[in-house]
Amino acid sequence: MFIQTEATPNPATLKFLPGRPVLESGTLDLRDASQAAQSPLAERLFGIDGVSGVFFGSDFVTVTKSGGEWQQLKPMILGAIMEHFMSGAPLLTDSDNKTAGDGEEFFDAADAETVATIKDLIETRVRPAVANDGGDITFKGFKDGVVYLNMKGSCAGCPSSTATLQHGIQNLLRHFVPDVTEVRPA
Repeated sequence: MFIQTEATPNPATLKFLPGRPVLESGTLDLRDASQAAQSPLAERLFGIDGVSGVFFGSDFVTVTKSGGEWQQLKPMILGAIMEHFMSGAPLLTDSDNKTAGDGEEFFDAADAETVATIKDLIETRVRPAVANDGGDITFKGFKDGVVYLNMKGSCAGCPSSTATLQHGIQNLLRHFVPDVTEVRPA
């Protein structure tokens, strides 16, 4: 088994591509070891000293470090991912946990058409680019011209995420949806 790695815009995260499907649908963002019980692979990864976050996408795993150097962490992470996939164990212990767990969306019913356009733009133009960087972004809400988005994986805590939100995504949404005045993290 050959696992590729890719740098992300966030220096604290690294994207691992095992060359096979990781999560069948949606994404899963685990921000601490207490959430790892739902995934044997996440438990292994959080068992590595210095790992502070694990994010599963459709065909990748993004790992966030809180300490240590990638030179030392990368071989241990590669070993844990390889062992997991070679064992044939499921990624999740409970199939009910496959949802992203973002909670309820919020927006006024009168804005339903605007929200549908915003969601379509995020789904078709923003999410694929963000997934390339080892993360995910989802719609959370729309109120008074402000779009609220959840940033996950390498995007959560990334130094360039504010610029991505305020310049890239905000400009895109304002161009196509005149009702949008601002984009903020949820």
